[in-house]
Amino acid sequence: MTNSKTDLKKRALAAVRDYGVHLTLFRNAVSEWAGVNVTDMECLRLLFLKGTASPSELAKHTGLTSGATTAMLDRLEQAGLIERRPNPNDRRGTLIAAAESSAEKAASWFASARNAQDKLISSYSEEELKIISDVFEKFTKLWDEEREKLRKD
Repeated sequence: MTNSKTDLKKRALAAVRDYGVHLTLFRNAVSEWAGVNVTDMECLRLLFLKGTASPSELAKHTGLTSGATTAMLDRLEQAGLIERRPNPNDRRGTLIAAAESSAEKAASWFASARNAQDKLISSYSEEELKIISDVFEKFTKLWDEEREKLRKD
């Protein structure tokens, strides 16, 4: 295989694409194994990232209607994974937060993957880790910027 910059760019972009596809397949498998709907898992991921969110934010993030979002929140609350809290900025509003026990529960679903990730990432040098971190941080920013462009159109 040649290592021209053009070939390496193609290989890198194919690896990014494949990473995204395989991460999605893995998350779907975890959702099925854990007995949690894929959209419910996306909701939990957002709550772990943000801390709290309004039901309308979650609806927008998941693409669900308000009724489907309510059903999702009911499922997650019944499973003990989320809590509904009063919104301090809106007496009639509610904020959704991950229940304290949900982080531990979700962490157990990903324990094997975290161990495998640690083993893999530990095999790289400090310089390689700087590059890997830089690439993923920049791709994260790129996806946020591209998502914002879609919202403006």
